[in-house]
Amino acid sequence: MTTKRCRVEMFLGALLALVASATPSLRGQSPTAPRTNASVSRPQSVVNGVQIQEPLAEDTYAVLDALPDTAPAKPLKPRKVFVFARATGFVHSNIPLAAFTIKALGDRTAAWSTTVSYSLEDFTAASLAQYDAIVLDNTTGTYLDDADAAATEARHQALLNFIRGGKGLVLLHAAGDSYHSNGLPARKPGEAPPVNPESLQQKPLWPEYNKIVGGFFKFHWVYPQQVTVKIDDPKSPLTSMFHGKEFSIHDEIYTFAQDSFSRKNVHVLTSVDYSKMSDADKAKETAATRRTDGDYALSWIRPEGKGRLFYEALGHSEHIYSTTPMLQHILAGVQYALGDLKADDSPSAK
Repeated sequence: MTTKRCRVEMFLGALLALVASATPSLRGQSPTAPRTNASVSRPQSVVNGVQIQEPLAEDTYAVLDALPDTAPAKPLKPRKVFVFARATGFVHSNIPLAAFTIKALGDRTAAWSTTVSYSLEDFTAASLAQYDAIVLDNTTGTYLDDADAAATEARHQALLNFIRGGKGLVLLHAAGDSYHSNGLPARKPGEAPPVNPESLQQKPLWPEYNKIVGGFFKFHWVYPQQVTVKIDDPKSPLTSMFHGKEFSIHDEIYTFAQDSFSRKNVHVLTSVDYSKMSDADKAKETAATRRTDGDYALSWIRPEGKGRLFYEALGHSEHIYSTTPMLQHILAGVQYALGDLKADDSPSAK
């Protein structure tokens, strides 16, 4: 062996030893075991008080690859959807991607065209008149309010008139975390919620609105919480993509105050199969505010006046929007809200 070759082999041996010492051994571990991170949550989509409006490119490709090609119903006429994405509470990282997803669904299936806005200036009765449905994209907090009381009241009334006049309202995930109080001062945009909000007294800030949307946020199991999703109405065209079969999913799971949510007010499409949740996971929610009926609905519909509402609680994690059945579920929900997809929306309980 030459001196040069010997030196090369010694160098390679030392390099391999260095790599081995810096790499944890995988012996005895499952090859599919996920790595654990100190935090699996993405940062909020806000910088210096300004919301980020562009989704990550890799997330958009995942959505595009999972899009359904057709809509469950043919539009009765050309439809226009307004995605409103202003958040004044916790600013979810998913907001730009959810807006992208709604537009992509409409573009791919030709079911609607989409306009996206983060500005209160676009939320006026005159501007809303051109649209057939509003999608509230994780609109936390008092998202229609500002310091101008008269303008705030006008926006409130515009929203109520919009749905009651025969148009549609769609709420995605954290849109259910709006217009309620936990007894603490209002949070600034991007400020994290209290550690245990469920331990505080939740009160409606806009009762008329809270009833229309079906309830308000009380607590959530932190992502990546695994739950079994139950199909409450397997005959509905809004759940046909699940073929009546329960499925497992990981996400941040919202729950709603017991005195704000009732099946007597909404038609439940899907819910958490609470009987399949472990005692340890159930215990993450304090007993003092845990629902006594074990009813943790995830999606529902309801009529309001001449209009219609669809709510979907899943969607905290961006990966939800790259799951084809979930995209089909949202697509059907928007078409129901638009009035193009007929479905039984009578209350689930009498």
